[in-house]
Amino acid sequence: MSSSERILVVGPSWVGDMVMAQSLFISLKQRWPACSIDVLAPEWSIPVLARMPQVRNGIPMPLGHGQFNWSVRRRLGISLAGQDYSRAIVLPRSFKAALVPFHAGIPVRTGYRGEMRYGLINDMRPLDKSVLTKTVQRFVALGVAKNAPLPPHSPAPALRVDPVKQAAVIQRLNLAGPAVAMMPGAEYGPAKCWPLEKFAEAARILGERGYKVWVLGSKKDAPAGDVIVAGSAGAAVNLCGETLLEEAIDLLAASKAAITNDSGLMHVAAAVDTRVIALYGSSTPEFTPPLTHDCTIHYLRLECSPCFKRECPLGHLDCLNKIDVTRVIADLPGVA
Repeated sequence: MSSSERILVVGPSWVGDMVMAQSLFISLKQRWPACSIDVLAPEWSIPVLARMPQVRNGIPMPLGHGQFNWSVRRRLGISLAGQDYSRAIVLPRSFKAALVPFHAGIPVRTGYRGEMRYGLINDMRPLDKSVLTKTVQRFVALGVAKNAPLPPHSPAPALRVDPVKQAAVIQRLNLAGPAVAMMPGAEYGPAKCWPLEKFAEAARILGERGYKVWVLGSKKDAPAGDVIVAGSAGAAVNLCGETLLEEAIDLLAASKAAITNDSGLMHVAAAVDTRVIALYGSSTPEFTPPLTHDCTIHYLRLECSPCFKRECPLGHLDCLNKIDVTRVIADLPGVA
């Protein structure tokens, strides 16, 4: 591939995966500095892509997660045919994800084998999960030539922080610091969520030691935020559903640290160089770790872990219930 070629990446549908996809974009730019990268992605992710200097354009996908609609994908592909893309990299493994690059007539369409995509993907790669053990490795591997060795390390995501917007959201929400962020949600399900009473206890201790606690998440995390606020003795403020995703990026960058489940916002915190205290239950840090050196991971490695279930199949959620609050707090500099 020449350095000036244009690449279309079909991006993933989850916040954390989209952040980790930046490792691919960085890797592509390191190899071919003059290449242009556009990303076809869900509407919600366009502001996140705007924080990635490697991405020229974010192209909104006009369909929701799981929607097929062949005709919409065909029309979108045809509309992109004049963009002179020389290569497409399709990160999702679904059949429908490969339709737009095919209808755009992009000559080289790279992706992993999955859902009978032969013809739609013409640079088909096998997915050896024993070699590509991490999600970020799987993304980066699609950016190297077929059968070429993988780089020894995947570059870490680094989202751009907007100081002007950061100051504006802090003023709008009347926030004070120093602050520790808490992210009690996880899109995948409750088996990835540390108990709310433990978050609340941690917030109360942080308040006693001079910290404010900003609880971040989507609107559906607001009830969880209310529980944490109620048990925090005035230390916490519930911001779930009160911020745009790009504002959450800036608030995490302003936080001293983040206590978080394995979630999309965990990866955002890592990508803005905030200290991450990550809590793993049904998932494993060996698959989706925070991509930062400034982190502590709490993962008990129980016999039943990881189960990758949305709810605990054994009913006890010991993998998270047995993570001690005092140990989590002790990982925060200047707090213990």
